[in-house]
Amino acid sequence: MKKTRKPGGGRKKLKPEYDAGKNLKEQMDAAATLYGEDCSLQSIGDALNLNPIKVRKLLITAGVYESEVAEKVKKTFEEYREIQDYKTSILSTANTLQLSKASVTSYLPYKKGVYFPSTAEKEKISVGAERQRRYRVMKRWKADPTEENLWGVVVAYAGVKFKTYSGLPFSYEIKKGRNGEYTKELWIDRREKSKSLAWSSIVLALGNIKDEVVERPKALGDIRGVAYIYGMFYRFGLIDVPDEVKEKMGHPKDRKK
Repeated sequence: MKKTRKPGGGRKKLKPEYDAGKNLKEQMDAAATLYGEDCSLQSIGDALNLNPIKVRKLLITAGVYESEVAEKVKKTFEEYREIQDYKTSILSTANTLQLSKASVTSYLPYKKGVYFPSTAEKEKISVGAERQRRYRVMKRWKADPTEENLWGVVVAYAGVKFKTYSGLPFSYEIKKGRNGEYTKELWIDRREKSKSLAWSSIVLALGNIKDEVVERPKALGDIRGVAYIYGMFYRFGLIDVPDEVKEKMGHPKDRKK
């Protein structure tokens, strides 16, 4: 007589302590941290004992790797994925971009584990990936100081600790509207009550930067919330402050994270 399998029965794991998802996340976090230090794919691979292609795939899964090819593969694959299954979408992408199937796969995030796109909430990504995200948007802003790129910096630094001119700590959050897009308003959270800070105020203060060393917040203009903008600009490296103020706000060497 055939025995009935008990609920929950089946083949036991050879390594019950092995967690593929956890291991993937740990590798992803380590790779993102090293990538944030401007390490090459090869040097990261040497440090983690991985080949550079796997390193790139980890960074893509973490949502921190950027390249023209990676963007084309991602966009093309996602378009085919809306009407085709996974394997067929890979083949279609390969044919469209004149790449091998292996190349296309190498530019896609890991299916196992969680994919963290560049727009993922910071709570869902690793510390290393979050630090790397801030580094990349700041690098983009310095290379092309547009309002759009500065907004990217502001979004990436949500939740990070800042200090005002007098040394009071604060942070801010940015909420999303019904369309899923971030609203152009920052909510300052310091002690009991939250205050709002408009993006237009930040842009106005940016245009008022006249000197590298800004003596005090009011030098950026008579703007609502300028005390917070002053702290943000200092942390972003957009302005410098007097030496005596650095004692309260923190020296540049303390602003790496």
